[in-house]
Amino acid sequence: MLTVDFSRFPLAPGDRVLDLGCGAGRHAFECYRRGAQVVALDQNGEEIREVAKWFAAMKEAGEAPAGATATAMEGDALGLPFPDESFDVVIISEVMEHIPDDKGVLAEMVRVLRPGGRIAVTVPRYGPEKICWALSDAYHEVEGGHIRIYRADELLAKMKQAGLRPYGTHHAHALHSPYWWLKCAFGVDNDKALPVKAYHKLLVWDIMKKPLATRIAEQALNPLIGKSFVAYATKPHLPVDAAK
Repeated sequence: MLTVDFSRFPLAPGDRVLDLGCGAGRHAFECYRRGAQVVALDQNGEEIREVAKWFAAMKEAGEAPAGATATAMEGDALGLPFPDESFDVVIISEVMEHIPDDKGVLAEMVRVLRPGGRIAVTVPRYGPEKICWALSDAYHEVEGGHIRIYRADELLAKMKQAGLRPYGTHHAHALHSPYWWLKCAFGVDNDKALPVKAYHKLLVWDIMKKPLATRIAEQALNPLIGKSFVAYATKPHLPVDAAK
């Protein structure tokens, strides 16, 4: 399940891509399939080891084209172990809401992104996320949980302050918002509640089968209750005077 829309976020074979806070690796895998040179970085060592196994399995199965590379590594988003201007593309999906120093993370991403490079940022959307917080303290008051809810204009302003130039936004995963509302209402750790189990089966079916009816429904509902807010931006080339 991808949150970044690659029709709005072009990726070319050979692009150097950083998937920052990659988690289970869903965006890193897609970039690898598209022929990129991917680095998937996360502070969770267990998840990184799983991502590395999947990269190896994909290579063995021939899922990545010739020239594509993939590396999984542990690292700190506030101190990235890469030189300046190392990447053509940076993706950070559903991560910034967890990090106290979000401005520091943005600064690091801008540092390692080359001028003219592209960045995609996704965070939980304000409205659906606010409902989750109202329904359940356990949803966010956990170690490593969500510490803030972004308004769209707030996130875009922080991206601009970091030196990025936003060029597009959209919302995603509308069908997932009701699932999380049910989870929060019945208990975030209570997967046995009948409404939660039933809706989860619907989501799994939708992800696996991709029926036209639910695709149309989600597209129509995304502007209203899309679970994620997605913003795309570029790092401008330095003005000639500034480069002197």
